[in-house]
Amino acid sequence: MDAGLLAQYLVIAVAVLVSAGFVARRQFPNAVRRMRIALAVPMVRDGRPAWLRTLGRRIAPPAGLADPSCGGCDNCGPTPPRKH
Repeated sequence: MDAGLLAQYLVIAVAVLVSAGFVARRQFPNAVRRMRIALAVPMVRDGRPAWLRTLGRRIAPPAGLADPSCGGCDNCGPTPPRKH
């Protein structure tokens, strides 16, 4: 396999992973949130190196401070106006 073909396969693989991540975030937001929490919690424990705790904080989803009257979509904040 020459270098050009390998580079092409790598670009396609990255595009497929980005697409899968986008679809997962849009279609399954609660599952993605739980997965991010499960990945981040072991990283931010006491005794871990500082770089690992920083990475864990970046992976962790933002805190969900929802209003009790909220519909529960976990997209706290103003909704952007829809274009017709």
